[in-house]
Amino acid sequence: MSPEPVPLRAPGRRADRARQVADVLRQQIHAGAFDQALPSEQALAAEFAVSRNTVRDALALLKDEGLIERAPKIGTHVAQRKYDHGLDALLGLKETLRGHGEVRNEVRAAHRVTPPPAVARKLRLEPGTQAVYIERLRYFGDLPLSLDLTYLVPDIGDEVTTRDLETNDVFDLIEQISGGPLGSADLALEAITADAHSAMTLHMPEGGALLLLERLTELEDGRPVDLEYIRMRGDRITMRGSLIRPPERLPDTDPDTDWRLI
Repeated sequence: MSPEPVPLRAPGRRADRARQVADVLRQQIHAGAFDQALPSEQALAAEFAVSRNTVRDALALLKDEGLIERAPKIGTHVAQRKYDHGLDALLGLKETLRGHGEVRNEVRAAHRVTPPPAVARKLRLEPGTQAVYIERLRYFGDLPLSLDLTYLVPDIGDEVTTRDLETNDVFDLIEQISGGPLGSADLALEAITADAHSAMTLHMPEGGALLLLERLTELEDGRPVDLEYIRMRGDRITMRGSLIRPPERLPDTDPDTDWRLI
């Protein structure tokens, strides 16, 4: 006879509920559901059908993340919101944040380099062929938002470095120079912690959350032209996208990984 399952202890259940409440409130904050002040603890407890202690625990999680501020007799207020960065369209940062504010770039490097072999292979460059390396610190207003390291194929990259890199997205410049649109991109996104140099550059705490995006972009004809390693502040950026479940799957397709961005 199998043993009876051991129920969660009360503190564990409360911690689970607090995390669930925090997850919903976090997305509401990012979506602008609250002008400034959040509802009272009593109102939130009723909305989520939990105790006020659970609500306090959830709000403590959000306070530790820097999303809200709390003070006696003042209540709970939004401290900062994140900016949405889409995963389902091939856009530069300036295009992504258009309508929200001004993006400007501090160009830290723009010159030819002999790329690492792994970079050369992704850009389909012959061994020993140089690439153009561009490093930019990207500001949204006065906020340093991302540190972008870009490798470009030389015929396009050389021309890109003669253009205005302080106010333009590289994607726009590539399309102007190539005379045609970009086609598609392969990307990988992961969470990393900020090393001392990245933290200092992005004005954030060492060990803070960063989103690292590797993106290989091709022209419409399938030629790879741009490989980027972008460090974005995890406390100020939310990645969003839309997914579809394919109607049919090939027999050798892994059912757990066959999800596609649209």
